[in-house]
Amino acid sequence: MTDLFLITGGAGFIGQKLTENLLARGARVRILDSLSPQIHGLGALVPAWAERNGIEFIHGSVTERSDWLNALDGATAVAHLAAETGTGQSMYEIARYNEVNSQGTALLFDILAQSQNRSVQKVVLTSSRSVYGEGRYRCTHCGTGPCFPGARNAEALTAARWDPSCPQCGSALTAAPTQEADASQPASIYAATKLAQEDLVRIACEALGIGHVILRLQNVYGEGQSLKNPYTGILSIFSTKLRHGAELPLFEDGEETRDFVHVEDVAESLAGALTMREVSGAVINVGSGVGTSVREVAGLLSDALGKPRNLRVTGEFRLGDIRHNVADITRMRDILGFTPRIGLAIGISRFARWVAGEELPEDRLDRANAELRERGLMG
Repeated sequence: MTDLFLITGGAGFIGQKLTENLLARGARVRILDSLSPQIHGLGALVPAWAERNGIEFIHGSVTERSDWLNALDGATAVAHLAAETGTGQSMYEIARYNEVNSQGTALLFDILAQSQNRSVQKVVLTSSRSVYGEGRYRCTHCGTGPCFPGARNAEALTAARWDPSCPQCGSALTAAPTQEADASQPASIYAATKLAQEDLVRIACEALGIGHVILRLQNVYGEGQSLKNPYTGILSIFSTKLRHGAELPLFEDGEETRDFVHVEDVAESLAGALTMREVSGAVINVGSGVGTSVREVAGLLSDALGKPRNLRVTGEFRLGDIRHNVADITRMRDILGFTPRIGLAIGISRFARWVAGEELPEDRLDRANAELRERGLMG
């Protein structure tokens, strides 16, 4: 019988691309999604693409046992994408992030552990590079490394000491590609819940004899990303501001870096992890392996949308943000046999063409930032 893949959070833009990838492989797909208003807008309906042949859609939540029971019936593998994802928002909506991310995952395994006729053979979790915290660094001044600095505190950020310092000579450290075996040091509630998910998946799957793969995603972007969510997705947030003719506010000094990976490359990695039966028990970074500054990506997006580079360095910061990140993608290549195919310039060009054809959403970034300031989480 054809495999039946359950995708939680499957109505999101990663879920859509993964669904298309799996259908092209001849698989059947079932989606469990709550159609969160923060992501999909108020009163969101089942998207038209999810009504195609080969797709079964369940409108439900990973926090509800009955929804899990319906969704798991006959499923041979689970791609667990459903999660609350805003780093800043997680610092004050702690219970909600824990309920959806941590408890929702615990509920999955509570059901699997008690099932008498379990059909699930593999669980693939989309985790996050945020579990590393700042990740791996080295000192180009005195040669110290690798270093794994802790989270930046409010005192350092207020003094504009953006970069972590070398523990030996005090010089600013230089980011290096972070490896999967490096220490986990979550700096936000969101990151803590993702690490909790990882532990739940690893421990429960090993105990139950279920295969598992954990994919630590870098900054995913691409066509179909929510333009309504002001808490996550820097390219989507910036595209809305540019289309409104507003300037782009750059936190800190604008030189913080991220590893941007296109959603189609992420979907291919996910599909490989789900369908390659010999791949199990692995933690794998999914990224481009290239760090790009926020200033640079803001400029590239401005150019792609035909807008002036109206960038303003604000010197503001958010507690819980990391300074730099870039993934070591050796395992992705060696285990999944895959390297990213869509470079940043091409990916941003594609994203900009898609955005230009979408309805212009309300610019809600200032409101989201105000919530952080009110709670003392932004300076």
